[in-house]
Amino acid sequence: MKNRKYYESTGDVIWDVRTEDKVIALTFDDGPHPEDTPEILDLLKQYNAHATFFIVGNKGERFPELVKREAEEGHELANHTFSHPFFSNRTSKEAILREVGKTQDIIYGITGIRPTLFRPPGGIFTDTLIQAVKQSGCSVVLWSWHQDTEDWKSPGVRKITNTVLSNARNGDIVLFHDWVEKKSNTVDALKVILPELQQRGFSFVTVSDLIGHGTDSSRKVEKGN
Repeated sequence: MKNRKYYESTGDVIWDVRTEDKVIALTFDDGPHPEDTPEILDLLKQYNAHATFFIVGNKGERFPELVKREAEEGHELANHTFSHPFFSNRTSKEAILREVGKTQDIIYGITGIRPTLFRPPGGIFTDTLIQAVKQSGCSVVLWSWHQDTEDWKSPGVRKITNTVLSNARNGDIVLFHDWVEKKSNTVDALKVILPELQQRGFSFVTVSDLIGHGTDSSRKVEKGN
């Protein structure tokens, strides 16, 4: 298994983007959720923020109106598999292609948009996965290691806000979840995070827009490559 340095050099996986611009990408995994996702969308609209939603296909299928709303409000739709499996070295390329392809078709069927970004559940990737994702026309996107909010554990609003605000840097990709099995702290944390980062001069952009802000040395990821 090749390491982060190798995959960053090839542009096959992106964790964050080197840029001098005050831009940051908020990302949300595992949704859409019938209650939390609309609240998140309302907050994003309030702060003129655009985000990237890594959609689980079977949930997008259940709540197509939310997928449509995300697209209509200028957010980026991305792929997070159909059933949220944790891939391993034993997972076949065909199985990965099925998971990715099914969600591609669902999102396209709802919005007419075919995603170009993919995030594997748990951030687990293998050489086989990267090849399968490229074959599907997507790039693999993870998140800044210092910006994993672990909000899926419902750790409390303070812990989530401290993680983001204490570590915020230009070009960060922040990991949130808009579907949390327990009571979610994410909405309340965003009520603190969004105005504070805006006050600091940050703009909230999609991951694809963030990549466009990168310096030449970090602008290696291209859609579908």
